[in-house]
This record gives sequence, C-alpha cells and structure tokens, in this order.
Amino acid sequence: MTSYDLAIVGGGIGGSALATVMARAGYSVLLLEQSDAYVDRVRGEWIAPWGVTETRRVGLYDLLVEAGGHHLTRHITYDESRAPAEAEARTLPLGVFAPDVPGPLCLGHPLHCQTLFDAARAAGADARRGVQVTGLAFDPPRVAFEQDGGTHEAAARLIVGADGRTSQVREAAGITLHQDKPHHWFAGLLVEGADDWPDDLQAIGTEGDLGFLAFPQGDGRVRLYGGYALDEARRFKGDDGARRFLDAFAMRCSPENRHLVAGRPAGPLFSYVNADSWTDEPFAPGVVLVGDAAGWNDPIVGLGLSITYRDVRLVSDLLKANADWIPETLAPYAEERAERMRRLRFAASLQAGLDMEFGEAAKARRRRHFEQSAADPTLGLHGLAVMAGPEVAPAEIFTEAHRARVLGLEG
Repeated sequence: MTSYDLAIVGGGIGGSALATVMARAGYSVLLLEQSDAYVDRVRGEWIAPWGVTETRRVGLYDLLVEAGGHHLTRHITYDESRAPAEAEARTLPLGVFAPDVPGPLCLGHPLHCQTLFDAARAAGADARRGVQVTGLAFDPPRVAFEQDGGTHEAAARLIVGADGRTSQVREAAGITLHQDKPHHWFAGLLVEGADDWPDDLQAIGTEGDLGFLAFPQGDGRVRLYGGYALDEARRFKGDDGARRFLDAFAMRCSPENRHLVAGRPAGPLFSYVNADSWTDEPFAPGVVLVGDAAGWNDPIVGLGLSITYRDVRLVSDLLKANADWIPETLAPYAEERAERMRRLRFAASLQAGLDMEFGEAAKARRRRHFEQSAADPTLGLHGLAVMAGPEVAPAEIFTEAHRARVLGLEG
C-alpha cells in the first residue's frame, strides 16, 4: 500500500488546485479523478474580483491567464422598468473591487479543470484519471479505488473531498449537508458566434418572466444563464430547448442581446434549482471537504469558483503551518467558511428577490430599488459582498432589517 500526505478525491477545480499548491510545497499528493475527459456540465466559469485575488494568493493566477483567462471590465444592469440608455448611463467599472484586479476572470470550465490537473501532475502529484473510488475510511485515512481494471488502496494523513455536490466523501464521513428551499430555476448555456457582444461587458437584466446573465469568454463565446419560475420546470425541455432558451434573450430592455440571440448553442443546456447548501463543519477526523462538497452558494451570484479558491487557500495554509493534521487544525477554516457562506446566502437571497421574481409587483420593486439605491448606496452593499468579498461589507448588511429596506418590506 502506497502512503501519501494527501489523498484528494475529485480532480476538478478545487481538488486539482489544492493538489497543485500542496505538491509545489513538497507534500506527497494522490489526486483521483473519475472522468477520462472534462466536458461542459454548465459549471461556474466566472471568478469574482475577490476570487481572482485568491488565485493569486495560491500562485495559480498566471497559469489561468496563460490558459486563456479573460477579464471583464464593465457591468450593466438592464431592466424592463427603465430605458436601456438609463441602464447604460450607470455602467459599473469592475476594476474597483480588488487591488490590481481589472475585473472578474472567465475561463471555460473544461479547460480550467484540465489546466489545473496538468499543473498538479507537473508539480509532482500522483494524478490519475478514469478512477472509481470503491472504499473510504478515515481512522486511519484510507482510499480504495479501481483504475484500468486493477484494484488499489492508498493510505494518507488526510483525505480531501473535492468531489462536488453529490460528494461520496462527505457521505462516507457522515457530514450533514443542509439546503434551503429553492426560489427559482436556473439554466445555463454556452453560446458561440456572438461576435458583436462586447468582450469586456457582463450584463444582467429582467424582463417579462426571465432574468438573464451574460459573461463573455472572448472570441464570440458567451456563457448565458437564465432564471425562471419554479412552476415552469419543463419550460426549456426538448430537442429545441437550447434554441428556445437563446431566443428568450431577445429583450427590449437590453437591445445588445440581439447579438446573443444571433449566436449558436455551443454546449448542453442544463437547468437546476438555485438553492444554497452548506455544512456546519466541513471536516471530521481524517477528512476535510472543499468546494461544492462542503456546500455551495446560489448560482445567481456566481461565486462557486471564488468560494472554492478561498477554500483551497485556507486549507493549504493551515496544513502547511501545522505539523499535526488533527481536526482542531482545520477549525479556523470551518469558522471562516460558516460565516462566509452565511453572508453569501443572504446576499444571494436579496439578489434573487430583486432579479428573479416576475410580474408587476416585482417590476415596481426593482424600479423603487434603482431609484432609492441611487440616493442611498448602502441599499446596494450586498453587491459589494459579491464582488469584493463577504468580509468587506458591514455586518449590519446581513440582517433582516436590511433585507426589509432593500426589498421595501418595512412596515
């Protein structure tokens, strides 16, 4: 049986990033990835400015840029309650949220994963593909797996669960996952041929019964997301669902969307509910969880990658700073993550209440919010948590009193 410092289950972004960081630091790492090739599963491809800072802190930013990472520098919020010119007059520069970061960073998910997996291997990690994990134990840490028809077992000082939302490691470790009630459906699609959409511009907007988000990746490729009501589960089902989804982006409030509609679906259309999930403590004796395995945020604010890179930074820093990898070593990570996710759940629920509710009352609420936040910028500080980091916004922003102010629910 081969022994390692770390056995990481899941070779996506969190697992491969952590493997790279720890292998570069001289630790022995086993990285196990189930897939033989990364494919488009409509995962996160947008890193917020505070997340870009995290990629720098773990030494991976340059790698992502060299792989094709694409910065966005402007943001526009369109809405059916105001004219396009009014929205465009309030274009937000995105280089103001983190030092020396021009704005969010976009990189296609399959390429992002492959870049990090290759980096882990180059750093000396024993990185394996086409692996099926068949057994896990944590006292002491062990992992059994099959690869290429053979059976293997490895020992480690610590097992890392980086295996996503349906984490096998989390289940085996008995770590409870909590989930709130869904608010809306969310669908994603990669589009190519949208050559006239500005490469540096991200946009969101709401019109009729759809809320949209657009994040360009460069060279006419744009990742689109759309939110719609929970009672419309089958709205974009069927062979022509991707085309109907794309056609739904034709909106009067955002004339530039015509360039998106002119594009072509370049990947699958996946729909999923928006609910937040979290764990009280993302670790137990012999195991720690990172990324979605430890709980995820409502995708309406797009922070999955930023959350994951902070997880990687915190966990790697704690492991490198402590010779004894006992559960107490990871307590600061659990404490920070719990408050981070609480704040981000709050910010996402506010954003969903504004952008992903439909009808005349919701339209009037958004119009009132635009007018009032122009006079009182504190009403938009939940957006600061999204872009600059949840620890940057004042604590009073994450209270029910603030929610009532933002959504106009005060008595």
